[in-house]
Amino acid sequence: MSQANDAALPFSLLQFYTTSPYPCSYLPGREARSQVATPAHMINAEIYSSLIRAGFRRSGIFTYRPHCDQCRACTPVRLPAADLKLSRSQRRAFKRHSNLHVRELPLALVDEHYALYQRYQQARHPGGGMDEDSHEQYAQFLLQSRVDTRLIEFADDQAVRMVSLIDVLDDGLSSVYTFYEPDIPGASFGIYNILWQAAQCVALGLPYLYLGYWIAESAKMAYKTDFHPIQGYLVGQWESLEIPTE
Repeated sequence: MSQANDAALPFSLLQFYTTSPYPCSYLPGREARSQVATPAHMINAEIYSSLIRAGFRRSGIFTYRPHCDQCRACTPVRLPAADLKLSRSQRRAFKRHSNLHVRELPLALVDEHYALYQRYQQARHPGGGMDEDSHEQYAQFLLQSRVDTRLIEFADDQAVRMVSLIDVLDDGLSSVYTFYEPDIPGASFGIYNILWQAAQCVALGLPYLYLGYWIAESAKMAYKTDFHPIQGYLVGQWESLEIPTE
């Protein structure tokens, strides 16, 4: 790993390293690299919030952002929660799942959650590697955190239908990862979850919901730009994104 200087980030206690190349998870045939903020134990809630605003994201205890040699396809995006304008289908999705029971749980392994995670990965991301995650890999990915993280469970009267991991920032919420029951006809759990998180931002007086990265060429990420208005982190600042519609 080689050190990467970043004078724009005023974190004197941190160092930033660039990983070796690895296969891109979203654009076939391309290689990716990440810039990682270290040491992890120095990244408290305040510093983490600043890193998120600078386009970083978290996976387990690692805070990173894309730092590819020849590609700038990954755009950090966020929603101004109070300004969201819902489409007719989004309103239907929110109403359809508004009867789910919601509760916050400790960051701990729950067998029912792990089984749901496996079904979700096998249905939505087969062959991606995460569909074979062990208990330990699942825990390292989702249940390890050094910041203020909430595990939110959504269930109906029969079973748990969705689990969402959310980080609390000083200016919003960061949607870390969400998985849900993949094979219920007519369900719109993913849409509902984003709307629920945006509503939580408004209730907490936090302006933004951070959704991680958007790649225009990736069909897997297209859903993020179905929410309006949306902002992207472009050339060192957050700007409104104008996404062409077909």
